[in-house]
Amino acid sequence: MKRLYAALITLSLIWGMSFLFIKLLVVDLGVWGVVFWRCMFGAGTLLILLLIQNKLKLLRNLPLLPIVLIAVLNNALPWALIAVSETSISSSLASVVNATTPIWTILIGFSIFSSKMEKMQWIGVSVGFLGIIVLLELNILQLFQDNLLGVGTMLGATICYGFGAHLSKRHLQNIPITVISFSTLAVAGILSGIMMAFVQPSGFLAVGSVSVVVSLIGLGVFGSGVAYLLYYYMVKEGSAEFASLVTYLVPITAMLWGSLLLGEKITPHMLFGLILIFSGVYLSSYKTKAKKQKVIKNVTV
Repeated sequence: MKRLYAALITLSLIWGMSFLFIKLLVVDLGVWGVVFWRCMFGAGTLLILLLIQNKLKLLRNLPLLPIVLIAVLNNALPWALIAVSETSISSSLASVVNATTPIWTILIGFSIFSSKMEKMQWIGVSVGFLGIIVLLELNILQLFQDNLLGVGTMLGATICYGFGAHLSKRHLQNIPITVISFSTLAVAGILSGIMMAFVQPSGFLAVGSVSVVVSLIGLGVFGSGVAYLLYYYMVKEGSAEFASLVTYLVPITAMLWGSLLLGEKITPHMLFGLILIFSGVYLSSYKTKAKKQKVIKNVTV
């Protein structure tokens, strides 16, 4: 569990900054430009890693349909929806709405994938989401009143993530993490490139300034390449629900980055929200911890 929690915290730090990068890049690259270049930078990073590990041959026998579906649901579509969302709402608010991902993952798993959820997990999800509300001093009605389009597209992205997490767990369980990450990013890059060619072809030539390239390195190399290695590791070694808990921590890390880079204040209600969110993460991982302990006990016996 220590490795899973370490991966969870590291991924939250990376994705917390990703919302800032998306906000900056969507102005220059457009919605599909952000998705395309994010995928390309991420896939390029993982291709180098595959070459070093001599695992390119593993790409030959991949299940094509699940790879395409997961590329759409975990990469292309939600990233496009997030970019659309951030054209009308702040990156902080986007990260707050993104924190509903564990709720959708649990509901989708329970209603469609026959996942059994413990009572403690439901309590944990509720506590964590309460922490998000306390963190920004918002309520659900205000979220929708601020901007229905921005919030609606972000909710669409979280639902995509919920489906993608369960499909990854079901169909890609025995495939190395690096291979999954590279193949889904590459397919998403092709699909988003086709969309950009029709919608905004100028996005192919917009990568010219130093600030854009630096932002793409942060968003693509780290926010996609490195981040998805961590994400799929948590899905495979933990569960889809555990991996989705990263979205509880992202608003916190987004605010920490804001404080470090923009000088924003961290208020007492933010610290109280932080305590609630970490409590929710702990309670929601109850099933995963119990399962790990059971496996260890069986092995030692």
